Amino acid sequence: MTEIIQGSTEDVLLLCDHASNAVPDGIDLGIARELLDLHIAVDIGAGPLTRSLAAALDAPAILATVSRLVIDLHRETDHIGLIPHRSDGHLIPGNDSADRTGRIARFHAPYHRILRDRIRAQRPGLILSIHSFTPRLEHGGSDRPWQVGVLYNRDTRAAHPAVQFFRDAGFVTGDNEPYSGRLLNATLNRHAEGQGIPSIAIEVRNDLIRDAAGVAAWTRTLADLTNSLRNSLARNGSVAT
Repeated sequence: MTEIIQGSTEDVLLLCDHASNAVPDGIDLGIARELLDLHIAVDIGAGPLTRSLAAALDAPAILATVSRLVIDLHRETDHIGLIPHRSDGHLIPGNDSADRTGRIARFHAPYHRILRDRIRAQRPGLILSIHSFTPRLEHGGSDRPWQVGVLYNRDTRAAHPAVQFFRDAGFVTGDNEPYSGRLLNATLNRHAEGQGIPSIAIEVRNDLIRDAAGVAAWTRTLADLTNSLRNSLARNGSVAT
């Protein structure tokens, strides 16, 4: 359940863990169909933005094609939220009796094998993981003022320059906001930081990328960011080889 975009650029790899709201055959989440269009099921706009950025950079990209309500590929296999029973106040009753081992084997393990194998073969100098966030959670949330957030764990080689780039460009920027990459950074911890590769997760507020014009605008911004990070990493001798 993975979409792979080929590209001739070898120094950058794009990832999108939450690109799809698809529920595969044989799985019944027990929810109303309209819930699959909400942020609980998919990172709204993240898939189109990743594809557009891949085209602009001529860079490879790997996008997951299963809803995060089926299994969250951006979680460790022992994480409590791997197969969610509730998301932003919405119950997911079909997951109460889910075959956890089966879903890991069917979706999680193959996805992460693809990431592992691609990274071993390509050895990119920079990995960008594209996500989006809702302006306000439905249950117990407050307004999120950020237009974009940069998430990271311990490796700050790409993160600090990215935060500065967005702020210099005039964006209201979250530094490990709207949540901390030190707590939720499973994919990059494993495939980037764990391999010594500079990386960040980029969280764009989803109301800014809901349409083609927004995706196009943020594609230009993220393409400029990528070139800025390339220069920054090269100056500091941080590009992986």
